Amino acid sequence: MNSKEYIGKIVEVKIDRPMGSKHPKHGFIYPVNYGYVPNTISGDGEEIDCYILGVFEPLETFTGKCIAVIHRTDDNDDKLIIVPEGKEYTDDAIKALTEFQERFFTPTIIR
Repeated sequence: MNSKEYIGKIVEVKIDRPMGSKHPKHGFIYPVNYGYVPNTISGDGEEIDCYILGVFEPLETFTGKCIAVIHRTDDNDDKLIIVPEGKEYTDDAIKALTEFQERFFTPTIIR
């Protein structure tokens, strides 16, 4: 499934980098929960990655709504933006909350 097809859908996410954990290679701390959709394939050959916004504690799994996709114009690795049902974020808020990692790329937000 194309990552854009997830927009508006309820998605189950496995969290492999919970809020507060450290990136294994680059050493930055995750200020949000970060994970993937099991049994999917993204442009980089791995599962589709997800940022979980609107939950302020470390998680192991999460089921929420995909409200947007971050598309990196200089990398083949889209990221889903997953939030609790009923929650919304502006593009500026999404950029601010994902900047800790997306600042290394040239992302655009797709709705």
